[in-house]
Amino acid sequence: MSPYKKNKIRLLVVSTFIIVLLILFFHDRQQTKKNTLYLYNWSSYTPSAVIDEFEKEYGVHVSIDNFSSNEELFAKLLSGAEGYDLIFPSQDYTEIMIHLGLLEKLDHSQLPNLKYVSSRVKDKATYDPTMDYAVPYFMGACGIAVNTDHVKEYERNWSIFSRKDLAGKMTMMDDMREILGDALAYNGYSVNSTNPEELQKAEDTIMNEWKPNLVKFDSDAFGQGFASGDFDVVHGYAEVVYESVPQEEWDHIDFFIPEDGATMYIDNMCIPKGCTNYDLALEFINFIHRPDIYVQFLDEFGFPPTVNEEAGKLMSEQPYYAASEIDNCEIMEDLGAHLNLFNDAWQRIRYTK
Repeated sequence: MSPYKKNKIRLLVVSTFIIVLLILFFHDRQQTKKNTLYLYNWSSYTPSAVIDEFEKEYGVHVSIDNFSSNEELFAKLLSGAEGYDLIFPSQDYTEIMIHLGLLEKLDHSQLPNLKYVSSRVKDKATYDPTMDYAVPYFMGACGIAVNTDHVKEYERNWSIFSRKDLAGKMTMMDDMREILGDALAYNGYSVNSTNPEELQKAEDTIMNEWKPNLVKFDSDAFGQGFASGDFDVVHGYAEVVYESVPQEEWDHIDFFIPEDGATMYIDNMCIPKGCTNYDLALEFINFIHRPDIYVQFLDEFGFPPTVNEEAGKLMSEQPYYAASEIDNCEIMEDLGAHLNLFNDAWQRIRYTK
């Protein structure tokens, strides 16, 4: 055989070998993708024991990326990010995504555990009450924590932030929708009001009654400040407060959702358009709402059973607040173009001396 033919055969063999390797590589990659569920969730929001149990039961791997805000999640999806099978947006961004056609419709025939989703959350989830695109993961609200060692008498409502005797010992969340919404509720209005007169009254309440008594607006260190005794009254999430304070000191904490109303949130499980593992994502949603699984979520974070009441019957830990406390609360809806009214008011509140 001539050297030319020998070289040609060698080249053909090598080329064939490379093609086979590439086919095997991409096949393995596809198999890995099919056997991996990709979640995009808030930080520290899914118990590791639940993830381990799902992986073991279904023989798959779960990969979790985290986001710190709905804006970050939304921007990533709009930029064309692919690969996520399940995302966890809050109600206002869920509503936006539904309207923009960014979510897959859910096959309820694969979700028998939706029967455990409470009427309480379905009544609040006006953006998708029949769960066509979003299944509630948790429904909760910010509230107020009071150090009862230092503050003996007080009303359990927003008026506590008007107390001049507590000036310099209080903080509120650094969150436009939360603060303006709470001030609207305090004045008897909807937390989603875009009526200029009602918004002005809410702004005046914050500027003239609450802000002069606050150390700062703070969404990051309020738990640590409360635990150290720097603050006696803080507005924020119950789980952050209780996790910051040693358990032996919990008797000195009174955490409550004001009876005069407040903003609230519903975080959802949604499947983005074009996901790789649609059926596996549905399996995870169904798995989460199995009462024996969902109770692990409730017990780990001290959450009340606002979404899955059957799981609440299995709880071994006392929740930080009662599910009924959010009955007077209202979800923050997508305000569309009216959001500028809130933005303008918030700029004045935050940056006017």
